[in-house]
Amino acid sequence: METATLLLFAAALFCCVLFNFPILYALVFGYFLFCFYGLRKGKKPQELLKMSLTGIKTVKNILIVFLLIGMITALWRAAGTIPAIISDSFGLMLPSFFLVITFLLNCLVSFLTGTAFGSAATMGVITMAIGNAMGLDPAFLGGAILSGVYFGDRCSPMSTSALLVSELTKTNLFTNIRKMFFTSIVPFSISCILYIFLGFTNNSESNSIGIKEIFETNFNLSFLTLIPAILILVLSCFKISVKITMSLSILSAVGIAFWIQVLEPTQLFHLLIFGYHAQDPVLGKLIDGGGILSMVNVTAIVCLSSCYAGIFNGTGLLINLKEKIRRLGQKISPYGSLLCTSIGTSMIACNQTLSIMLTHQLCNEMISDHEEMAINLENTVVVLAPLIPWSIAGGVPLAAVGAPQISLLFAFYLYLIPLWNFFKITYKKRANQ
Repeated sequence: METATLLLFAAALFCCVLFNFPILYALVFGYFLFCFYGLRKGKKPQELLKMSLTGIKTVKNILIVFLLIGMITALWRAAGTIPAIISDSFGLMLPSFFLVITFLLNCLVSFLTGTAFGSAATMGVITMAIGNAMGLDPAFLGGAILSGVYFGDRCSPMSTSALLVSELTKTNLFTNIRKMFFTSIVPFSISCILYIFLGFTNNSESNSIGIKEIFETNFNLSFLTLIPAILILVLSCFKISVKITMSLSILSAVGIAFWIQVLEPTQLFHLLIFGYHAQDPVLGKLIDGGGILSMVNVTAIVCLSSCYAGIFNGTGLLINLKEKIRRLGQKISPYGSLLCTSIGTSMIACNQTLSIMLTHQLCNEMISDHEEMAINLENTVVVLAPLIPWSIAGGVPLAAVGAPQISLLFAFYLYLIPLWNFFKITYKKRANQ
C-alpha cells in the first residue's frame, strides 16, 4: 500500500510536468492522497489535521522569511541597489571572461538575496541578454547562471533552503554556512576554471547594448544605494538574526527609495505588495519583479510539503524505505546512501523543498550528528534538485532567462559539490581501513 501510494503521487507529479500544469495541482492531490492513506491506517481526520499543522510549525520561520524576501526583492530594485551592483560591474565584462563573470555576478546577487528564482529573474536575465549580444553560446550561459543562482540559494543567510535545513536538523544557520564554504572551495574554483576555459573557446565580440546607460538614466546610482546590500553582508558576518538583518535592509531600502529615488509612499506600499514595475518598458524587461505576491506560489509549495512531512511521520509511510536506505548506507557510507536517496527524492518531488524534507526524513536516523546531517543535505539534495530536467528547481530559472535544457550539463558547480564531497569521504574511509 505504501509503494502504491508513493507511485500514484509520482505519477501525478509526472503528469503535471508532462502537460505543463502547475506543480501545485499535484501537491494538492498528494495531500488528499496521503490523508486517504492515513485514514486507511486508522487515523482520524483531526489527527491528520494535527499532523499537517505540526509539519507547518516546522517551517514557520521560513514562511516569515518568505514575506521579507518578497519585500526586499522589490525594494532593492526600487532603491537602485541591484542596478548599482550591475553598473559597477560593467568594467569587468570582457567577452572571453564573460562566462565566469556571469557565474560570479549571479553568485553575488543570489548570496545577497538568498533566492535562486529571484536572482535568475534579475541578474540572470541581464547576463543572458549581454551574453547573447556578445555571441556566447546560450547553453554555456544558462549553465553558468544556474550554477550562480544556486550558490546563494545554498549558502546565503537569507536562503530559505539553508533555513529549512537548519530548522529540520536543529542546527545553527551560520555554523552551517561556514561549513558550506569550506566544503565548496574546490568545486567553486574548478567551476571558475571551466567557465574561463569555455569562454576562451567561444568566438565572441564585445557589443555595448546600453544597459548601464539605462540604469543611470532611471536611477540615482550613488554609493548610498548599496547600503541595503552592505547591511546584509556586515550583519551576517556578526551572525545577527536573519529576520533582523533583512528587516534592517528593508528599512534602509525604504529610506533610499523615498529620499534618493524620490518615490511616493503610495508607490512604495504598492511595490511591496505587487513588486517593482518600471514605466520604461526596456528597463522593465531587465529588473521588474519581487513583491509579497511573488512569494505566494512558493509559500503554498512549502506549506503543502511540510504537511506531507507531518503526515509521513505520523503514519509511518516511509518506515520500510528507511530501512533499505540504512542498509545501503552500511555498504557505501551514510553520505553515499544519502546522495542516492536525494537523487530519488528530487526525481519524485519535482521541487527543492519537498526533496529536502523527504531526504531528511528518510535519512535522519542514519546520521546521528545533526551538523553532519545538515552539511550532507546541503552538499547533496540542495544542489541536485535543480539538475533534474523536470523539476521546477532548475526549470524555472532556465525558463526565466531563456536558456535551453541542455544548460544543465554546464551547471558545473551543482554536480561538482556532491561528487567532490563523495570523493573526499570515500578516500578518507579507505585511508582509515
